[in-house]
Amino acid sequence: MRQMGILITVVTIAAMPLGAQQTPEGVVNRFHELQAAGDSLGSLELLASDVVIFESGGVEASRTEYRSHHLGVDVQFAAAVSREIVDQRSMVEGDIAWVLTQTRATGTFRDREIDSRGVETMVLRRTTDGWRVIHIHWSSRRAG
Repeated sequence: MRQMGILITVVTIAAMPLGAQQTPEGVVNRFHELQAAGDSLGSLELLASDVVIFESGGVEASRTEYRSHHLGVDVQFAAAVSREIVDQRSMVEGDIAWVLTQTRATGTFRDREIDSRGVETMVLRRTTDGWRVIHIHWSSRRAG
């Protein structure tokens, strides 16, 4: 009988929403893993519907807008290059968290050699479904 109790616990944990199982850093890293694996729908699930994304001086003011504009290229880029985390820090204050990440990306994308340094700020909100990203700010430059 004891084995049955363990099985039920494992099934219950596996059925929990992904975000409910992870820390804010885990959610941010999972977002990038899903994009690199080509799972755009999985990465979208980690974004709040009202996410605001700043990149290259532009703004995408919702998950729907991001999906229709830059998501496809971001997934292609993530699949084509290697992304190394140089430094990552986070802070949680109640139901809000932020994750600050410095990265280096190398590889080839669209016949162009990539060697860049990037910085990323993701702000997350704790929801009944777990942590969800409510804001992203990306910036990058050539390494060197």
